[in-house]
Amino acid sequence: MSKRRRPKKDPQVDAQDHADEAPAHGPTALLALGAVGIVFGDIGTSPLYTLKECLASIHERTGHAATRGDILGVLSMVFWSMTLVVTVKYLMFVMRAEHKHEGGIFALLGMVPDRFRPQSPSRFGLVTILVVIGAALLYGDGVITPAISVLSAVEGLQLARPSLAPYTVQITCVILLGLFAIQSRGTQTIGRLFGPIMVLWFLVLGVLGVAQIVEHPSVLAALSPIYAVSYFHAHGLPGAAILASVVLAVTGGEALYADMGHFGRAPIRLAWLGFVWPALVLSYLGQGALVLADPAAAANPFFAMAPKVMLVPMVILSSAATVIASQALISGAYSLTRQAIQLGFLPRLTVKHTSEDTEGQIYMPQVNWLLAVGCLLIVVSFGSATKLAGAYGLAVTGTMGITSIVFGVVAINVLGWKKLPTLLLVGFFLCFDIPFLVANAMKFADGGWLPSLIGACLTVLMLLWARGRRLIRDLLFGNAPPLLEALPAIREGCLSVLPGTGVMMAATDTVVPPVLTQLVERFKVLHENIVVLNVITDAAAYVSRSQRGETRRMGDGVYYAQLHFGFMEIQDVPKELARLLRKAKLPFDEESLVYFIRRERILGGPGGQMGRFAERIFAYLHRNATPADSYFLLPPARVVELGWQIDL
Repeated sequence: MSKRRRPKKDPQVDAQDHADEAPAHGPTALLALGAVGIVFGDIGTSPLYTLKECLASIHERTGHAATRGDILGVLSMVFWSMTLVVTVKYLMFVMRAEHKHEGGIFALLGMVPDRFRPQSPSRFGLVTILVVIGAALLYGDGVITPAISVLSAVEGLQLARPSLAPYTVQITCVILLGLFAIQSRGTQTIGRLFGPIMVLWFLVLGVLGVAQIVEHPSVLAALSPIYAVSYFHAHGLPGAAILASVVLAVTGGEALYADMGHFGRAPIRLAWLGFVWPALVLSYLGQGALVLADPAAAANPFFAMAPKVMLVPMVILSSAATVIASQALISGAYSLTRQAIQLGFLPRLTVKHTSEDTEGQIYMPQVNWLLAVGCLLIVVSFGSATKLAGAYGLAVTGTMGITSIVFGVVAINVLGWKKLPTLLLVGFFLCFDIPFLVANAMKFADGGWLPSLIGACLTVLMLLWARGRRLIRDLLFGNAPPLLEALPAIREGCLSVLPGTGVMMAATDTVVPPVLTQLVERFKVLHENIVVLNVITDAAAYVSRSQRGETRRMGDGVYYAQLHFGFMEIQDVPKELARLLRKAKLPFDEESLVYFIRRERILGGPGGQMGRFAERIFAYLHRNATPADSYFLLPPARVVELGWQIDL
């Protein structure tokens, strides 16, 4: 596995800026423009397929085309879903739960009090399990969204160039493969185009929608919730299946919360309320107006709005928009994975920086190509956006419901909100989260099994990994003697003293690090000075420089150092340790430090607590994890590894 090089420049924005100030700076309007390009890609491309799938669902269930009441009812549901889910739930309430200005489901877990997150190997706590499930489901969404978005855009070619219809899948695969292939180059340059392209996209959505509304203004009646209620009154309980298609209009809502740290609440709210939301509403109403006037347009109402001479440019623009939306989700998968690694739910993976100036621009090759293979297999297997829509929605609606529940825990126990009003608010959120989830669960056999399978597998892997790491910690440190009491005996066991300083990577300051004990037992040598280093990943997204670490003298040439990193930060141990030692005025030369780390080999035998099958899975993950020296950016020439064989 390749080593991760330290960048020429410091890629990490000063953590003090992240911890004590908003992470993004500048005029709110400019930040809002950036948010349009990054945050709203997923929800912004939903008009490509949402209404089409809603009308197709009605036709499939009833056997006839949607009536005027059906069309107005669907439009009403779409409008009020965006209003209640995105505007009210996320922008007004959930985004108030920020951890060091960061959002997202793992950041929400970081705010949960410790009593809700047991640390024993056999217990995780209900809240922790829910968050892990929600995060795992987001990966399912990350695999499906690029596939359905790009596939929907390319299907527009069938209207402009019918002869290309047989090649829709091949063209989609080429676009997706190209998208994943360029990830290693980073998005710093192309990212500058995201905002203007998406601004143009939303302007086109609004203009095309207005053109149809002007010709058929009666469609504005759909803004009344009466038509949504009338739809359910006419169709009864079976009509609730339409919610599985309606939810496609709000599947990007979770991204608003997850990307809050990049731009802040105010720019995202400004961009949504002042530009994105109106454009989306106009687009959906325009599509509905067109279908009311021409029922044949229901086959693809989005592209049917465009004049024939504009079809090819519209396909190009929509393809660009879907690529941008896919890019945002791919980058989000990198960030989500890194957060999971930092919190101990996934093994260390290779992280490459694609920008010398922006720490957040990273590339994770293992994650990238797993997503690529998943997307390509999905496109080839399903073949059309309509078929793929059956698999879309279940994952994100599950995460949306979990977010509501965990938000309630945080609001009551951290934000200090009153219990009864908060429970009523969460109950209100669940009133639309649960129906969306249930409606999508009804599509389980039609493709909903796919994100469920992805989520279930990743949930098991994350919990299994966390349990295995806790068992290793207990085995290595459970019977270790106290550090202060053992120091004299350790020194006496040495036959010679080496010049310089040895850094012993440890998980605690209370007991002797296993690497220190093994070094003395095997080689009977020890450095003149010893630094017992404990690297801690905090639940916070970022840690300020003033809280980065501490040192203390333990006697007999032994010092204890503790470094804290947030789960969104790169753990550059040599740089931060050198800074910490200089601050403590300890006479250590950075270039003379030798790092001692442990390397476990998991046997996967019949003994232990995990069981042979689970332990073999853990052993496979453990073998393929990025080595500690690479993950902590330790200089390879000054690293010594000591090994253990462990049966969990």
